[in-house]
Amino acid sequence: MEGKMADSGSIHQTDEDSNGKPNKLSDLLNRGWQIFEEVDTTNEPIGSNHIQVKIKRGITALEDVTRMVAELQLFSRNELLEEMATADLRYLLLPALLGGLTLRLTDRDRRALTVTAAREHFHAFLRRCKEYHVSDFKLPKAPLEADEESRCAPSTTKSTASTNSSDLVAMAVQRQAKIERYRQKKMTEDRLVEVKKAVDSAMADEEVVRDFYLLTVKKWITIALEEIESIDLELEILKKMDLASGPRQCKHPPRPPMKPFVLTKDAVQARVFGAGYPSLPTMSVDEWYEEHQKRGILPDQGLPQREEEEEVEGKDHEDEMKEKQVEEDDEEALAKARNWDDWRDSHRRGYGNRKNMG
Repeated sequence: MEGKMADSGSIHQTDEDSNGKPNKLSDLLNRGWQIFEEVDTTNEPIGSNHIQVKIKRGITALEDVTRMVAELQLFSRNELLEEMATADLRYLLLPALLGGLTLRLTDRDRRALTVTAAREHFHAFLRRCKEYHVSDFKLPKAPLEADEESRCAPSTTKSTASTNSSDLVAMAVQRQAKIERYRQKKMTEDRLVEVKKAVDSAMADEEVVRDFYLLTVKKWITIALEEIESIDLELEILKKMDLASGPRQCKHPPRPPMKPFVLTKDAVQARVFGAGYPSLPTMSVDEWYEEHQKRGILPDQGLPQREEEEEVEGKDHEDEMKEKQVEEDDEEALAKARNWDDWRDSHRRGYGNRKNMG
């Protein structure tokens, strides 16, 4: 909604009380209108707690105004638009503002009820504007009428060719109506900007203020028609979601938890395939040490003790045999030792060893 409302004229004799204070009816309308503008232009998430509290506060204020307007019998079907007071024109916007705020409630569990209530507000606004001939438009069907039509629709199907042709015609008409609606909305908004400047300057006369309210109402007529189309589509989607989610819960009830079962049925199979979990130790560390000590195979630096002793004894025996042969002047042993000494003198260490690249 553009700007804040201009206050002009009186609502019969209720705009001021005996003490000269502002009328509560006008204050509540201004408050609800201002809350809608703040919510509509805010950069905060619409689902935040702060915004939702503000929306509910605005709905409460506008609902109070609606009850007071009904008690005052401000609108009459026998009254023409030209006969309505300028200050009373703004109260035509009550259902539209209520619908705009209701549509911004974000309770997912009550989404269908929320959009249905918003559609009723928008439809009430359009019906009242139609009664006063504010603008030329086609009044959408009421929610109950739409439901009755969907239930009573004939189940017989026409031929494919005739159905396709009728759908194309309906789509063309709907497209043309949207184009015309957009054009009127653009013209209304451009003119509303100019009129609003005069109203904000506090230099506008009653005719300019009246033009401002009428342009605002015409703008909301376009918004209400668009919102009703969107709500009808959303209601169809919500109904299909309910139908899709309902039977699925009945077809697939929650299954009871499965009981644990044993794969190994006898001791032989358990020894072959294992028990399916890490086996328990069969002896303690002390028992293992004592058993290996008895067998003489305790590890010492990674080798069994008996093998190491045998290896040491073998080397000692070999050295003793060589020394004994040298002491006994064994010619063969001496020749072999001298040849080996000569070989080491003429060949460096690692000669001929291709693995070590010598």
